Amino acid sequence: MVKIILRGKEYEVRPGMTLLSALKRIDILPESVIATRDGELIVEDEILREGETIKLVAVISGG
Repeated sequence: MVKIILRGKEYEVRPGMTLLSALKRIDILPESVIATRDGELIVEDEILREGETIKLVAVISGG
């Protein structure tokens, strides 16, 4: 499984899907977060691999 962490909450998704698909599956708006793997930014079409941990950082926007 792939572990996705946002604000201390953990989600698990199947490997082999894109980051975008995984975010949609766990009901997180892709434009509301920045995803990192091992401290490096990853993009929405990145394929998630078995055993990975993806950390999400909420993006604050306003005007």
